[in-house]
Amino acid sequence: MKMKLILNTLFFVFLAFVAMAQTDEKAKVILAEVSKKYRSFDVIKTEFTYTLDNPQAKVKETQTGTLYSKTKANKFKVVLKAQELVSDGKNQWTYLKADKEVQLSEVDNSSDAMNPARLFTIYEKGFKFLFTGDSKSKAGKTIHNIELTPLDSKRSYFKVKLQIDKASKQITQAIIFDKNGNRYTYSIKAFAPNVKVAETFFTFDVKKYPGVELVDLR
Repeated sequence: MKMKLILNTLFFVFLAFVAMAQTDEKAKVILAEVSKKYRSFDVIKTEFTYTLDNPQAKVKETQTGTLYSKTKANKFKVVLKAQELVSDGKNQWTYLKADKEVQLSEVDNSSDAMNPARLFTIYEKGFKFLFTGDSKSKAGKTIHNIELTPLDSKRSYFKVKLQIDKASKQITQAIIFDKNGNRYTYSIKAFAPNVKVAETFFTFDVKKYPGVELVDLR
């Protein structure tokens, strides 16, 4: 009887392992399709909502913004109400509107570094992923749900949840859970591919902002 119980347990563990392997493979296929679609564009423009939520600290802040991202280079521009972030792939400018100050620093390419532009490719390196099922959006669209876990346990965040539109193969939402209890939610409200912008769009020209001080932190 005891041996039968052990065999049954091992059988169910085996089934769970097989199911997980199949699920991971499905997640891999879905994410590969997302990457292929994303990298087929040059510059994308997205309207997004960003929410910081920490229930324990009773903090919840929401703001909207616009992201321009050059997919074949690490260049982006994020426009928020209080600030702008601009990067040419090497340098990053952080424009604090109320302070009339722009901070210039080198781009942080570490695994912990996070900006809205990286949401579309965050899963490509350093994660294991799991397909957790499909759901329906309020508009009736089929959404793939995938959970990412960083391979490096030293990262400041321990989990990322992605929602992907099955038909368009585009990420519609990303939720990042950090170890301090913060939850960062990026929801994509509008997506426009192959937007035409000049190359200088991804740099910050201080001369065009009279009265703004440049602080070089490099």
